[in-house]
Amino acid sequence: MSGDLKSAQSDYVLEDQVGYLLRRAHQRATAIFMEAMAEFELTPRQFSALVKVMQQDLVSQNELGRLIAVDPATMQGVVRRLGQRGLMTRRPDPDDRRRILLSLTAAGQRVAERALSAGGQRITSETLAPLRAEERKSFLRLLKKLN
Repeated sequence: MSGDLKSAQSDYVLEDQVGYLLRRAHQRATAIFMEAMAEFELTPRQFSALVKVMQQDLVSQNELGRLIAVDPATMQGVVRRLGQRGLMTRRPDPDDRRRILLSLTAAGQRVAERALSAGGQRITSETLAPLRAEERKSFLRLLKKLN
């Protein structure tokens, strides 16, 4: 083994790498989310979609995908599953039939409100619990900068 390769291998600590650390933090956040949302049987993307549609009232499927950072193919599946559960409706835009408009059903509104109050803030709070208040603010600011 050459000296440069051996040096690079010995200097590389997996546990100090950004991808590894982000993956571990994501695993923590996902576990906390799944526990908090267990009764609602919502994935993080489904929860995000319900909350955003609740806040927007009526939104196109493409716009919703952009708002919650989900690609169009995945967004289609999220919307289909929420529709199958009777939580969201899809209809063509009367002004542009190529555009699909989304809104929550009454059941979807209730689930979104209950899920939000049951876990919305708590998930973030528990995920960031190991950090002091000023570290939480800095961490969230830096994550936003990366995105």
